Amino acid sequence: MLEISNFDHIGIRISDREKSVEFYELLGFKLVADGGYENGHPLVMIHPSGININLLGPATERAGENILMDDESKYPGITHLAVKVTNAEATEAFIARKGINKTGHREFRGTKTIFIRDPDRNVLELVGPGPSVADLITRNVDTEGRKGTPR
Repeated sequence: MLEISNFDHIGIRISDREKSVEFYELLGFKLVADGGYENGHPLVMIHPSGININLLGPATERAGENILMDDESKYPGITHLAVKVTNAEATEAFIARKGINKTGHREFRGTKTIFIRDPDRNVLELVGPGPSVADLITRNVDTEGRKGTPR
Protein backbone atom coordinates (compact mmCIF):
# COMPACT_ATOMS: atom_id res chain seq x y z
CA MET A 1 0.00 0.00 0.00
CA LEU A 2 1.19 3.51 -0.80
CA GLU A 3 1.22 5.65 2.34
CA ILE A 4 -0.75 8.75 1.32
CA SER A 5 -1.48 11.42 3.90
CA ASN A 6 -3.76 13.78 1.95
CA PHE A 7 -4.25 15.58 -1.36
CA ASP A 8 -1.60 18.22 -1.98
CA HIS A 9 -3.40 20.17 -4.70
CA ILE A 10 -5.94 19.89 -7.48
CA GLY A 11 -5.10 21.11 -10.99
CA ILE A 12 -7.85 22.72 -13.04
CA ARG A 13 -7.32 23.77 -16.68
CA ILE A 14 -8.88 27.16 -17.39
CA SER A 15 -9.29 29.39 -20.42
CA ASP A 16 -9.73 32.87 -18.93
CA ARG A 17 -7.35 33.82 -16.13
CA GLU A 18 -9.26 36.86 -14.87
CA LYS A 19 -12.71 35.24 -14.84
CA SER A 20 -11.42 32.10 -13.11
CA VAL A 21 -9.39 33.93 -10.47
CA GLU A 22 -12.39 36.17 -9.73
CA PHE A 23 -14.68 33.13 -9.40
CA TYR A 24 -12.40 31.24 -7.02
CA GLU A 25 -11.76 34.42 -5.00
CA LEU A 26 -15.55 34.65 -4.50
CA LEU A 27 -15.33 31.21 -2.89
CA GLY A 28 -12.59 32.42 -0.54
CA PHE A 29 -9.44 31.27 -2.37
CA LYS A 30 -6.49 33.65 -2.49
CA LEU A 31 -4.04 33.88 -5.38
CA VAL A 32 -0.63 33.34 -3.78
CA ALA A 33 1.64 32.69 -6.77
CA ASP A 34 1.80 32.81 -10.55
CA GLY A 35 4.14 30.04 -11.65
CA GLY A 36 3.98 31.21 -15.26
CA TYR A 37 0.36 30.90 -16.35
CA GLU A 38 1.00 32.07 -19.94
CA ASN A 39 3.51 29.21 -20.34
CA GLY A 40 1.15 26.54 -18.98
CA HIS A 41 2.31 26.70 -15.37
CA PRO A 42 -0.07 27.12 -12.44
CA LEU A 43 -1.71 29.99 -10.69
CA VAL A 44 -1.62 28.78 -7.08
CA MET A 45 -4.74 29.58 -5.06
CA ILE A 46 -5.20 28.59 -1.43
CA HIS A 47 -8.40 28.57 0.63
CA PRO A 48 -8.32 29.28 4.39
CA SER A 49 -9.38 25.64 4.86
CA GLY A 50 -6.01 24.62 3.40
CA ILE A 51 -7.35 23.42 0.04
CA ASN A 52 -4.84 24.27 -2.69
CA ILE A 53 -5.90 24.55 -6.33
CA ASN A 54 -3.62 25.13 -9.30
CA LEU A 55 -5.29 26.93 -12.19
CA LEU A 56 -3.50 25.84 -15.35
CA GLY A 57 -3.75 27.39 -18.73
CA PRO A 58 -4.38 28.83 -20.96
CA ALA A 59 -6.65 26.19 -22.48
CA THR A 60 -6.27 26.03 -26.24
CA GLU A 61 -9.33 23.98 -27.19
CA ARG A 62 -13.05 24.09 -26.43
CA ALA A 63 -12.90 26.98 -23.96
CA GLY A 64 -15.95 27.12 -21.70
CA GLU A 65 -16.93 23.51 -22.45
CA ASN A 66 -16.70 20.54 -20.14
CA ILE A 67 -16.27 17.44 -22.29
CA LEU A 68 -16.21 15.20 -19.21
CA MET A 69 -19.67 16.21 -18.02
CA ASP A 70 -21.50 17.79 -20.93
CA ASP A 71 -20.69 15.56 -23.91
CA GLU A 72 -22.86 12.54 -24.60
CA SER A 73 -19.69 10.47 -25.02
CA LYS A 74 -18.20 9.62 -21.63
CA TYR A 75 -14.47 10.29 -21.52
CA PRO A 76 -12.25 9.18 -18.63
CA GLY A 77 -11.05 11.86 -16.26
CA ILE A 78 -11.92 13.78 -13.14
CA THR A 79 -15.51 14.98 -13.42
CA HIS A 80 -15.82 17.19 -10.35
CA LEU A 81 -14.32 18.46 -7.14
CA ALA A 82 -16.39 17.86 -4.00
CA VAL A 83 -15.77 19.89 -0.84
CA LYS A 84 -17.48 19.78 2.53
CA VAL A 85 -19.20 22.95 3.72
CA THR A 86 -20.25 23.64 7.29
CA ASN A 87 -23.81 24.76 6.48
CA ALA A 88 -25.73 23.83 3.31
CA GLU A 89 -28.41 26.50 3.73
CA ALA A 90 -25.86 29.27 4.32
CA THR A 91 -23.88 28.01 1.32
CA GLU A 92 -26.96 28.13 -0.90
CA ALA A 93 -27.73 31.68 0.29
CA PHE A 94 -24.10 32.69 -0.31
CA ILE A 95 -24.00 31.45 -3.91
CA ALA A 96 -27.33 33.18 -4.60
CA ARG A 97 -26.04 36.48 -3.15
CA LYS A 98 -22.85 36.23 -5.22
CA GLY A 99 -24.77 35.49 -8.42
CA ILE A 100 -23.27 32.02 -8.82
CA ASN A 101 -25.62 29.76 -10.74
CA LYS A 102 -26.67 26.60 -8.91
CA THR A 103 -26.65 23.86 -11.54
CA GLY A 104 -28.04 21.09 -9.38
CA HIS A 105 -28.80 19.90 -5.89
CA ARG A 106 -29.55 16.69 -4.08
CA GLU A 107 -30.55 15.61 -0.62
CA PHE A 108 -29.83 12.05 0.41
CA ARG A 109 -30.37 10.71 3.91
CA GLY A 110 -30.23 14.22 5.35
CA THR A 111 -27.04 15.35 3.59
CA LYS A 112 -27.60 18.20 1.15
CA THR A 113 -25.33 18.79 -1.82
CA ILE A 114 -25.26 21.77 -4.17
CA PHE A 115 -23.60 21.80 -7.57
CA ILE A 116 -22.06 24.89 -9.18
CA ARG A 117 -19.76 25.45 -12.16
CA ASP A 118 -16.74 27.66 -12.63
CA PRO A 119 -16.35 29.86 -15.76
CA ASP A 120 -15.07 26.82 -17.73
CA ARG A 121 -18.01 24.70 -16.55
CA ASN A 122 -15.85 22.62 -14.20
CA VAL A 123 -18.19 21.16 -11.59
CA LEU A 124 -17.86 21.82 -7.87
CA GLU A 125 -20.03 19.81 -5.50
CA LEU A 126 -20.62 21.53 -2.16
CA VAL A 127 -21.47 18.80 0.37
CA GLY A 128 -23.28 19.85 3.51
CA PRO A 129 -22.75 18.53 7.03
CA GLY A 130 -23.37 14.88 7.71
CA PRO A 131 -21.80 11.64 6.64
CA SER A 132 -19.35 11.66 3.76
CA VAL A 133 -20.75 10.85 0.32
CA ALA A 134 -18.71 7.62 0.42
CA ASP A 135 -20.47 6.60 3.65
CA LEU A 136 -23.88 7.47 2.21
CA ILE A 137 -23.29 5.41 -0.93
CA THR A 138 -21.79 2.50 0.98
CA ARG A 139 -24.79 2.36 3.29
CA ASN A 140 -27.13 2.28 0.29
CA VAL A 141 -25.62 -0.71 -1.52
CA ASP A 142 -25.24 -4.36 -0.64
CA THR A 143 -21.90 -6.15 -0.51
CA GLU A 144 -22.08 -6.88 -4.26
CA GLY A 145 -22.22 -3.14 -5.05
CA ARG A 146 -25.88 -3.20 -6.07
CA LYS A 147 -28.37 -0.64 -4.91
CA GLY A 148 -30.49 -2.25 -2.28
CA THR A 149 -31.29 -2.34 1.36
CA PRO A 150 -29.05 0.02 3.33
CA ARG A 151 -26.59 -1.73 5.58
